Amino acid sequence: MTSSPISRFPVPSRDQLDPRLRERYADVEERSGFLPNVFGALAWRPAEAEAFFALHDALMDKETPGLSKADRELVVVATSAANDCLYCVVAHGAIARIRARDPYLADQVAVDWRKAPLSDRVHAVLDVAVRLALRPAEVTAADLSTLRGHGLTEDDVWDVGAIVSLFALSNRLAHWAAIPPNEEFFLLGRLPRD
Repeated sequence: MTSSPISRFPVPSRDQLDPRLRERYADVEERSGFLPNVFGALAWRPAEAEAFFALHDALMDKETPGLSKADRELVVVATSAANDCLYCVVAHGAIARIRARDPYLADQVAVDWRKAPLSDRVHAVLDVAVRLALRPAEVTAADLSTLRGHGLTEDDVWDVGAIVSLFALSNRLAHWAAIPPNEEFFLLGRLPRD
């Protein structure tokens, strides 16, 4: 997979990167051992890349009682699967496996979240999230009330919608640019770390 281009659009070399992106990308690469292809693919539009990753971090790098980091990743996996986005299913499936400490759950959610062994709360979240991803006009105030009834705060309910919306953008950009998943993602969270 790595021999194919990571985008249909220009991919700047490291020395061409904006210094802030270069620093961020070096940090990501140091922590994970590789640079996810989406980083390289978005780098040719530095202002958009910075905005995308800032919103990603604001939504995904927090833990609340109603919506854990693992739950947030499962929202991405389920909605990305509904949008047929291989890149996001594979990449965020890997992160979900790590954050949930479960090597099987992300695959079950990607194939059919309705049958995955999830709590009633997470099933409710994914029900609304997938509907928002596929048929947004069908999401009602009652759906948001259902999420609140499962212990999500007002901020958590907003985050569900914001995560679905951000990854609708991400899914479509991954399709548009034909971004392939990194090979490294396929084994992350499946095997014990060295």
